[in-house]
Amino acid sequence: MKGVIPAAGLGTRMLPATKSQPKEMLPVARKPVIQYIVEELEKAGIREILIVTGKNKRAIDEHFDRDPILLEDLRRRNKYHQIQFLEELENLNIEIYYTRQTIPTGLADAVYKAKNFVGDEEFVVALGDTIIDSANNPNHLQRLIDFHKNSGALCTVSTEEIPREHCNRYGILDVQPFTSSTQSKPENSFVVKDLVEKPSIKEAPSNLAICGRYIFKPTIFDYIDKTTVGVGGEKQLTDAMKGMLEAGPMTALQLGPNEIRYDTGTFPLYAKAFIAMCLQDEEIGPEIKEYLTKLNLS
Repeated sequence: MKGVIPAAGLGTRMLPATKSQPKEMLPVARKPVIQYIVEELEKAGIREILIVTGKNKRAIDEHFDRDPILLEDLRRRNKYHQIQFLEELENLNIEIYYTRQTIPTGLADAVYKAKNFVGDEEFVVALGDTIIDSANNPNHLQRLIDFHKNSGALCTVSTEEIPREHCNRYGILDVQPFTSSTQSKPENSFVVKDLVEKPSIKEAPSNLAICGRYIFKPTIFDYIDKTTVGVGGEKQLTDAMKGMLEAGPMTALQLGPNEIRYDTGTFPLYAKAFIAMCLQDEEIGPEIKEYLTKLNLS
């Protein structure tokens, strides 16, 4: 499959940090947010990735460019530790392509920009501000791909349980357990009966939220074509998916043990992601943990 990363949003919830830089390039521990996502796709076997960018997003292109001058300078100064991090990035087994969403008119429109890129193939969409940290092998995205291929669904999404009071921030699913007489089913897999974009707490059919990973058959573009402006004055991907749901099955796979989603779209969520990923770092983690312990004691 090919992968698509929508990264054209204005990032207004993260102002002023995102006034002149993409929210996808904000650092989380040693790496910008979008690098975690590209690495996740690469680990799941995806080799071609389209990043949908927009205004003030040139830093994304430049981050994934090779920089032989910088590498040579680091070698000359014996900065081998820094070289290692750069080589890990430059040695990813992927090809990255770019297109622009000139006017940010919603996630559905951003996905539509990938129509020519994916052609008649199924494809993955991974939101550019959402990290899924997976200690499992295969990782969550690979599990999602495998489940999708076996389920015969038109679309498969990742989902997780969230506090019910947060349902008005996400697309929320109405589901029933996935059953099959011909295959073993993954734990916590579902058939989607309905989905609602950012419902009120009372209207939410469950507390299962779509968590930033989708697999689509290319027929999704037909439904995006028919989608009108919805919540927030934008063309919502959820609305296009509701149309697709009427044409065939849609499935969902819940995050499992050792699979954690980090939404970096608000400052509190971003701070949690930053701290969590720092604590995982073998070099800087102990120092951060010691500092947090001292703060707690004070």
